[in-house]
Amino acid sequence: MRTLVVEDEPRIAADIDAALRSSGLAVDIVADGETAWFAGDTEDYDAVVLDLGLPRLDGLTVLKRWRANGRRFPVLVLTARGVWTERVEGINAGADDYLIKPFEMEELVARLRALLRRAAGQAAPVLHSGAVTLDTRQMRVAIRGVPISLSPLEYRLLSFLMHHAGRVVPVTELADHLYDTGNDRDPNAIEVIVARLRRKIGNGAIETRRGFGYAMPDSAS
Repeated sequence: MRTLVVEDEPRIAADIDAALRSSGLAVDIVADGETAWFAGDTEDYDAVVLDLGLPRLDGLTVLKRWRANGRRFPVLVLTARGVWTERVEGINAGADDYLIKPFEMEELVARLRALLRRAAGQAAPVLHSGAVTLDTRQMRVAIRGVPISLSPLEYRLLSFLMHHAGRVVPVTELADHLYDTGNDRDPNAIEVIVARLRRKIGNGAIETRRGFGYAMPDSAS
């Protein structure tokens, strides 16, 4: 799962970056509104953390432009402003959630995880697919109740497939959502990661649809 963090205060941006990466997410950081607008308009993010008080272009304008252009990723707005009318304005502009500075990093991570689940149509924090369970709160994966250890890339790929269980996910889409901007998004590497995952969770857990991509059954399958 890939997130964009738009924050012009370096210390806060670094803290959010560390918290989200430790939660199994790929993260891109930008520090001004113009760069944020371009990044969100051209890249496929699973969620965005957006500060409103930005240089060059304010966050509310960025959000309005994204929504006007049909960008539907969930947006968690950060602001130092406590006036309720400004919070309402942000929600009306298309924000999905609101967090006022200062905030606890654990709350930001929890809110972002909830937005990611809802955007994928998953309500519960524990995802199920066949014998595989993934606890998004603890980043724990188990097979029939037995915990297994995954690398960060393996976890991100499995998490994305399980958030979108029941749908065939193209390899190019997996590559777009698995890596941040600083990494080479080689679709050929996805096959290697899938092969490693299958050795850990079972060959039948991830289905290959030749010419289309990969899929995992939803909990009802």
